[in-house]
Amino acid sequence: MPIAKNLTEIKKTLPPQVTLVAVSKTKPVHDLMEAYEAGQRIFGENKIQEMTDKWEQMPKDIQWHMIGHVQTNKVKYMAPYVSLIHGVDSFKLLKEINKQAAKNNRVIDCLLQIYIAEEESKFGLDEKELNDILGSDEFKELKNIKIVGLMGMATFTESEAQINKEFSNLKKIFDNTKQHTAENCQISILSMGMSGDYQIAIENGSTMVRIGSSIFGSRK
Repeated sequence: MPIAKNLTEIKKTLPPQVTLVAVSKTKPVHDLMEAYEAGQRIFGENKIQEMTDKWEQMPKDIQWHMIGHVQTNKVKYMAPYVSLIHGVDSFKLLKEINKQAAKNNRVIDCLLQIYIAEEESKFGLDEKELNDILGSDEFKELKNIKIVGLMGMATFTESEAQINKEFSNLKKIFDNTKQHTAENCQISILSMGMSGDYQIAIENGSTMVRIGSSIFGSRK
Protein backbone atom coordinates (compact mmCIF):
# COMPACT_ATOMS: atom_id res chain seq x y z
CA MET A 1 0.00 0.00 0.00
CA PRO A 2 1.39 3.41 -0.96
CA ILE A 3 1.08 4.87 2.55
CA ALA A 4 4.42 6.72 2.45
CA LYS A 5 3.55 8.21 -0.94
CA ASN A 6 0.07 9.30 0.22
CA LEU A 7 1.58 10.90 3.30
CA THR A 8 4.16 12.84 1.29
CA GLU A 9 1.50 14.08 -1.15
CA ILE A 10 -0.78 15.29 1.66
CA LYS A 11 2.03 17.00 3.56
CA LYS A 12 2.88 18.97 0.41
CA THR A 13 -0.64 20.48 0.49
CA LEU A 14 -0.50 21.54 4.16
CA PRO A 15 0.67 25.02 5.20
CA PRO A 16 3.54 24.99 7.74
CA GLN A 17 1.29 26.01 10.65
CA VAL A 18 -1.02 22.99 10.20
CA THR A 19 -0.33 19.79 12.15
CA LEU A 20 -1.26 16.47 10.56
CA VAL A 21 -2.83 13.78 12.74
CA ALA A 22 -2.74 10.46 10.86
CA VAL A 23 -6.00 8.73 11.78
CA SER A 24 -4.93 5.13 12.15
CA LYS A 25 -8.00 3.58 13.82
CA THR A 26 -8.67 -0.05 12.75
CA LYS A 27 -5.38 -0.14 10.84
CA PRO A 28 -2.73 -2.78 11.70
CA VAL A 29 0.59 -1.85 13.30
CA HIS A 30 2.57 -2.55 10.11
CA ASP A 31 0.54 0.14 8.28
CA LEU A 32 1.29 2.61 11.07
CA MET A 33 4.97 1.64 10.97
CA GLU A 34 5.05 2.41 7.25
CA ALA A 35 3.77 5.93 8.05
CA TYR A 36 6.22 6.15 10.96
CA GLU A 37 9.11 5.23 8.69
CA ALA A 38 7.98 8.01 6.34
CA GLY A 39 8.34 10.49 9.20
CA GLN A 40 4.85 10.60 10.73
CA ARG A 41 4.89 10.88 14.54
CA ILE A 42 1.31 11.83 15.44
CA PHE A 43 -1.40 9.18 15.24
CA GLY A 44 -5.10 9.47 16.06
CA GLU A 45 -7.19 6.60 17.42
CA ASN A 46 -10.83 6.46 18.49
CA LYS A 47 -10.79 3.40 20.78
CA ILE A 48 -8.72 3.50 23.94
CA GLN A 49 -8.00 -0.26 24.06
CA GLU A 50 -6.77 -0.34 20.46
CA MET A 51 -4.65 2.78 20.99
CA THR A 52 -3.10 1.29 24.15
CA ASP A 53 -2.22 -1.95 22.33
CA LYS A 54 -0.48 0.06 19.59
CA TRP A 55 1.28 2.31 22.11
CA GLU A 56 2.72 -0.80 23.80
CA GLN A 57 4.04 -2.19 20.51
CA MET A 58 5.32 0.92 18.77
CA PRO A 59 8.24 3.38 19.20
CA LYS A 60 7.96 5.69 22.19
CA ASP A 61 8.52 8.96 20.33
CA ILE A 62 5.00 8.77 18.90
CA GLN A 63 2.35 11.21 20.10
CA TRP A 64 -0.99 9.46 20.54
CA HIS A 65 -4.13 11.54 20.06
CA MET A 66 -7.50 10.27 21.26
CA ILE A 67 -9.93 11.54 18.65
CA GLY A 68 -13.07 9.53 19.43
CA HIS A 69 -15.82 9.99 21.98
CA VAL A 70 -14.36 9.24 25.42
CA GLN A 71 -16.13 7.27 28.14
CA THR A 72 -15.08 8.38 31.62
CA ASN A 73 -14.47 4.81 32.84
CA LYS A 74 -11.83 4.27 30.13
CA VAL A 75 -9.71 7.38 30.79
CA LYS A 76 -7.42 5.55 33.22
CA TYR A 77 -6.10 3.26 30.46
CA MET A 78 -4.70 6.09 28.35
CA ALA A 79 -3.74 8.52 31.15
CA PRO A 80 -0.13 7.23 31.38
CA TYR A 81 0.75 8.14 27.78
CA VAL A 82 -1.87 10.03 25.74
CA SER A 83 -0.55 13.32 24.24
CA LEU A 84 -3.80 15.06 23.37
CA ILE A 85 -7.48 14.26 23.92
CA HIS A 86 -9.58 15.85 21.16
CA GLY A 87 -13.16 15.18 22.13
CA VAL A 88 -13.70 16.55 25.63
CA ASP A 89 -17.40 17.39 25.68
CA SER A 90 -18.30 17.70 29.37
CA PHE A 91 -16.95 19.05 32.64
CA LYS A 92 -17.46 15.61 34.19
CA LEU A 93 -15.05 14.10 31.64
CA LEU A 94 -12.54 16.89 32.23
CA LYS A 95 -12.56 16.19 35.97
CA GLU A 96 -11.94 12.49 35.35
CA ILE A 97 -9.02 13.23 33.01
CA ASN A 98 -7.60 15.56 35.67
CA LYS A 99 -7.95 12.85 38.33
CA GLN A 100 -6.27 10.15 36.24
CA ALA A 101 -3.53 12.54 35.06
CA ALA A 102 -2.74 13.38 38.70
CA LYS A 103 -2.38 9.66 39.50
CA ASN A 104 0.19 9.45 36.70
CA ASN A 105 1.95 12.66 37.71
CA ARG A 106 1.12 14.25 34.38
CA VAL A 107 -0.61 17.26 32.89
CA ILE A 108 -2.74 16.07 29.96
CA ASP A 109 -3.50 18.43 27.06
CA CYS A 110 -7.14 18.55 25.98
CA LEU A 111 -9.29 20.11 23.29
CA LEU A 112 -12.89 21.01 24.09
CA GLN A 113 -15.27 19.67 21.45
CA ILE A 114 -17.74 22.23 20.12
CA TYR A 115 -20.99 21.19 18.49
CA ILE A 116 -21.20 22.92 15.11
CA ALA A 117 -22.95 20.36 12.86
CA GLU A 118 -26.61 20.09 11.97
CA GLU A 119 -26.66 16.42 12.90
CA GLU A 120 -27.96 14.65 15.97
CA SER A 121 -25.08 12.19 16.09
CA LYS A 122 -22.26 14.59 16.89
CA PHE A 123 -21.13 15.33 20.44
CA GLY A 124 -20.00 18.67 21.81
CA LEU A 125 -20.56 21.81 23.85
CA ASP A 126 -22.31 24.96 22.70
CA GLU A 127 -20.66 28.35 23.17
CA LYS A 128 -22.45 29.09 26.45
CA GLU A 129 -21.44 25.74 27.98
CA LEU A 130 -17.87 26.35 26.81
CA ASN A 131 -17.71 29.76 28.48
CA ASP A 132 -19.40 28.46 31.64
CA ILE A 133 -16.72 25.78 32.01
CA LEU A 134 -13.75 28.05 31.28
CA GLY A 135 -15.09 30.83 33.47
CA SER A 136 -15.76 28.66 36.52
CA ASP A 137 -13.60 28.58 39.65
CA GLU A 138 -13.91 24.80 39.74
CA PHE A 139 -12.24 24.61 36.32
CA LYS A 140 -9.30 26.76 37.42
CA GLU A 141 -8.64 24.27 40.25
CA LEU A 142 -7.84 21.48 37.76
CA LYS A 143 -4.05 21.39 37.87
CA ASN A 144 -3.47 18.22 35.82
CA ILE A 145 -5.18 19.17 32.59
CA LYS A 146 -4.52 21.96 30.14
CA ILE A 147 -7.05 23.19 27.59
CA VAL A 148 -4.94 23.94 24.52
CA GLY A 149 -7.68 24.48 21.95
CA LEU A 150 -11.00 23.55 20.42
CA MET A 151 -12.18 20.80 18.10
CA GLY A 152 -15.25 20.38 15.94
CA MET A 153 -16.71 18.30 13.12
CA ALA A 154 -18.79 19.66 10.28
CA THR A 155 -21.99 18.05 9.07
CA PHE A 156 -21.41 15.09 6.75
CA THR A 157 -22.74 16.72 3.59
CA GLU A 158 -21.87 17.45 -0.03
CA SER A 159 -22.65 21.14 0.55
CA GLU A 160 -19.39 23.07 0.71
CA ALA A 161 -21.33 26.20 1.66
CA GLN A 162 -22.67 24.52 4.77
CA ILE A 163 -19.28 23.07 5.76
CA ASN A 164 -17.75 26.50 5.20
CA LYS A 165 -20.39 28.14 7.42
CA GLU A 166 -19.84 25.63 10.24
CA PHE A 167 -16.04 25.89 10.17
CA SER A 168 -16.20 29.68 10.02
CA ASN A 169 -18.52 29.62 13.06
CA LEU A 170 -16.05 27.44 14.96
CA LYS A 171 -13.19 29.80 14.07
CA LYS A 172 -15.20 32.72 15.55
CA ILE A 173 -15.80 30.76 18.76
CA PHE A 174 -12.09 29.85 18.83
CA ASP A 175 -11.06 33.52 18.51
CA ASN A 176 -13.48 34.53 21.28
CA THR A 177 -12.23 31.74 23.54
CA LYS A 178 -8.69 33.11 23.50
CA GLN A 179 -9.83 35.71 26.05
CA HIS A 180 -9.89 32.92 28.65
CA THR A 181 -6.42 32.66 30.06
CA ALA A 182 -5.50 30.67 33.12
CA GLU A 183 -2.59 28.44 33.96
CA ASN A 184 -4.59 25.47 32.68
CA CYS A 185 -6.06 27.22 29.64
CA GLN A 186 -3.87 28.38 26.75
CA ILE A 187 -5.83 28.23 23.54
CA SER A 188 -3.71 27.79 20.40
CA ILE A 189 -5.00 24.71 18.53
CA LEU A 190 -8.05 24.60 16.29
CA SER A 191 -8.62 20.98 15.26
CA MET A 192 -11.05 20.80 12.37
CA GLY A 193 -11.01 19.07 9.02
CA MET A 194 -10.82 15.44 7.92
CA SER A 195 -10.01 13.66 4.65
CA GLY A 196 -13.09 15.03 2.86
CA ASP A 197 -13.09 18.64 4.06
CA TYR A 198 -9.64 19.53 5.39
CA GLN A 199 -8.92 22.06 2.63
CA ILE A 200 -12.04 24.06 3.57
CA ALA A 201 -11.06 23.75 7.25
CA ILE A 202 -7.58 25.16 6.55
CA GLU A 203 -9.09 28.09 4.60
CA ASN A 204 -11.11 28.80 7.75
CA GLY A 205 -8.08 28.81 10.03
CA SER A 206 -7.67 25.19 11.16
CA THR A 207 -4.27 24.45 12.72
CA MET A 208 -4.72 20.67 13.00
CA VAL A 209 -6.30 18.21 10.55
CA ARG A 210 -7.27 14.58 11.12
CA ILE A 211 -6.69 12.53 7.98
CA GLY A 212 -7.15 8.77 7.74
CA SER A 213 -8.50 7.23 4.56
CA SER A 214 -6.45 9.51 2.27
CA ILE A 215 -3.31 8.11 3.94
CA PHE A 216 -4.17 4.52 4.81
CA GLY A 217 -6.92 3.77 2.29
CA SER A 218 -10.57 3.26 3.16
CA ARG A 219 -11.56 1.22 6.20
CA LYS A 220 -13.23 -2.15 5.87
